[in-house]
Amino acid sequence: MNHRKSLLAVAVATGLAVSMHAQAQDAATQQQAQPAAQQQATDLDTVIVTGIRGSMEKSLDTKREANSRVEVVTAEDVGKLPAHNVADTLQRLPGVNISSSSSDEGGFDEADRVSLRGTSPSLTQTLINGHTVGSADWFVLSQGNNVGRSVSYTLLPSELVSSVEVHKSSQAKLPDGGTTGSVNIITRKPLQFADKITAEASLGVVNAEQADSTDPQISGLFNYKNDAGTFGVMVQAFSQKRELRREAQEVPGGFFQISATDPAGISNPDLVGVWAPGLLGSTLFEQTRERKGGLIELQFKPNDDLTLGLSGFRSDMDANNYNRNFMMWGGNFARAWAPDPGYVVKDGVLTNATYTGQAGQNYAVYDMIYREASAKSEYVTFDVDWQINDNLSSKFQVGTTSGEGSTPRQFIAELNMANGGGASWTSHGAGSPVDWNVGGDLSPASATWGGTWGNQEVTAKDDEDWFTADFTHYFNSGVLSSLDFGARYADHTREALSPEGASPGAGIWDALQNGATAPYPGGFASSIGGSFPRDLWYFTPGALKDAIINNSTWLYNNDGPTGRHNYGAEWKVEEKNLAAYIQANFVGDNWSGNIGLRYVNVDQDISSYQAVANAANADVSSLFGQWIRKFTNNKHSRVLPSANIKFDMGENLVFRFAASQTQTLPDFSALGASSWGSDLNRTGGGGNPNLDPVVSTNFDANIEWYFMPRGLLSVGAYSMNMKDYVAFGTEKQMLFSELTNQLEEYLVSVPVNSDGKVTGVEVAYEQPIGDNFGVVANYTYANGSTSHTWADGSDNLLGTSKNTYNVGAYFENDTFGARVSYTRRSSFLIGLSGANPYYQDDFGTLSAALSYKFNDHLSFSLDALNLNDPTIKYYQSAAIPTSFYSNGRQYYFNVRLKF
Repeated sequence: MNHRKSLLAVAVATGLAVSMHAQAQDAATQQQAQPAAQQQATDLDTVIVTGIRGSMEKSLDTKREANSRVEVVTAEDVGKLPAHNVADTLQRLPGVNISSSSSDEGGFDEADRVSLRGTSPSLTQTLINGHTVGSADWFVLSQGNNVGRSVSYTLLPSELVSSVEVHKSSQAKLPDGGTTGSVNIITRKPLQFADKITAEASLGVVNAEQADSTDPQISGLFNYKNDAGTFGVMVQAFSQKRELRREAQEVPGGFFQISATDPAGISNPDLVGVWAPGLLGSTLFEQTRERKGGLIELQFKPNDDLTLGLSGFRSDMDANNYNRNFMMWGGNFARAWAPDPGYVVKDGVLTNATYTGQAGQNYAVYDMIYREASAKSEYVTFDVDWQINDNLSSKFQVGTTSGEGSTPRQFIAELNMANGGGASWTSHGAGSPVDWNVGGDLSPASATWGGTWGNQEVTAKDDEDWFTADFTHYFNSGVLSSLDFGARYADHTREALSPEGASPGAGIWDALQNGATAPYPGGFASSIGGSFPRDLWYFTPGALKDAIINNSTWLYNNDGPTGRHNYGAEWKVEEKNLAAYIQANFVGDNWSGNIGLRYVNVDQDISSYQAVANAANADVSSLFGQWIRKFTNNKHSRVLPSANIKFDMGENLVFRFAASQTQTLPDFSALGASSWGSDLNRTGGGGNPNLDPVVSTNFDANIEWYFMPRGLLSVGAYSMNMKDYVAFGTEKQMLFSELTNQLEEYLVSVPVNSDGKVTGVEVAYEQPIGDNFGVVANYTYANGSTSHTWADGSDNLLGTSKNTYNVGAYFENDTFGARVSYTRRSSFLIGLSGANPYYQDDFGTLSAALSYKFNDHLSFSLDALNLNDPTIKYYQSAAIPTSFYSNGRQYYFNVRLKF
């Protein structure tokens, strides 16, 4: 029996459904004492606001009335958030940071992850209408080796969003899982619309300047509700395509240290302990992203006391990509002998070196990797909202969600280049690309076959079934206005699979070396500067695919010593989470608040594989080695207290204070991932199934002055003390090498529990200027540290930018609107590249939006992103760069139709 389908069917059949949508918006004090039916009627009669000014006013009203610490973004109209991307919208809020990637895929032009208050995205929970959403990534490393608990915003189109609420303080009734807070994306409901029939469409294009491509962007909405307001159906659909081209210099794995046992260190003792580049790459990445899907919402209200709802969402994205990386192979020669006389060592780094060519030595390696990739996310929920009597309301929800990221095939060629040609480099610190060069013939005719690697299929699956029951009891007198209580049960599975592969034949290189080639684009990577190879060639994707497919034997689930089942890349984490809560809500003269307890009980089963040398001891084996199965069971139970209080100190002055304990389980791959290694630099990563959850003790205080309509000045401070924070150490492990077909020693990064803390200050300012103009600005200071000492001697917290600020201005009248904004965050620790900590440098983006309303049925908009054409920089230290990425500017033009 399919457990997930049966769970949903049973719950629907018995009429039990819908959890309390964890709304950030608490009702106003008077509404808290109302019966739920009256509150629901008020909600359904709300007038929908439109335009920049209307959305800002609605957001501030919601924030002001909330009892907890909340930031809110409201869509200006259907399908129109203040920024084109949901994550880009959120980054303009105080205390919110974004990043464009979840693993080692480097920096892109679109925000993909959201984090709060100087922490990593995994500590921020993302919900849709108060429930979890299954998510997975298109990038192959994020499908297996580096799998967090954050949600990919790339799969969530902004057109679906009515508003977004960012919870910075916890409440017992909110789902647990966000140590530093949670993001709740709220969609529209059919009975919320004012008219019987609403139909809208957005037809547009996106122009990617660097990719030199213009692609279609289409979305639409249809909503119907009957005259009695008892039944409604809403359908939204989207189909969006865009091309990406990223031009870069990369240093995969970072710099390495020359050791006393290396020939170069033996001959030149002054080089022992000196850092040198293992690989220096000239990198061209291209991708086509096609996102399609939709949302269906049904509501049925048979009487005033009962509302039923059914919701279904799906988003599918094809994300085929081709990465070409022509690399100077320092790790292949800089250990073997010393550079020519005259080399320069500065701050422990070999900053200037020349190596005269030696016959038979390859000075460059060229990787061409074309991947078929996809990602999808979906959910189905069934809801019941029942007013049991005048003083007791209930909400039930049953749901299922799943996400999947898949790389079904990888077409990989590795070529040895620059034989006997020699090499040189000059580095200039973290702020500038390394100048480097290799000599000799770099044409296709000079290449020799280095091989192909990688099992062909990698798949990540993320599934959860849940059921919630929530109740509110209202009191008609006294300070205690209402009592919330309820329970939630969830069954979650996250796994990485690698069951199938192709056995490459000897004829790949014979076919490929005569295949079609193409040149790097003109002006490649000109915006990032530096002097390195740019006039390069590559095999076309078609030539690469044909050579590998036509000369490989495809094997399905072929186990045993000759099979291609890569057990070492597989793992599974299963979690059963039972939670119950009680929350008392209070109201008095000029004050309100809540206090509550949430009990959480988690049962984890973790399975993975460990490489062994002796086949007789192995449970399973294949061409990728032999392994034993490892099983770990963890149980965690905890009571999480929370309290929020709000004082109306004057007509327009609000003071808030909050205290809570919150919990987040470690990343899935941190718990489950089997150890893996890269043969190019003998580094790798792995999991630790014995990690404890991160438990944070949080305090928050904020004062808000609503000095005029749409005007706000707020100042606040916060602190988070995180016990069992997850950092990464390194250790030596014996892993299977595809190059030598035996166990070899690798330096592997492994997650470890430590402690961490963040303290910070947030300042926000919004003010209209006259009827049509306005300004918005905010600043966040975050000071984070951990008890863990990284390999570079630092105590940095993952994801902590010490300074983040946003400034913007807008204009709007009845027909024309304009908005400009600039966001900047200071440098922050990303994680480990190989065995070395690495950071993203200071980063700022400039965006603008224009809109024109021709009439009530027709309007136009233009959104321009990354107008400053930023270079995204990564570094290992102030003296050692890691990568430089250029993505170019993007322009979205849309025609919006209302019928």
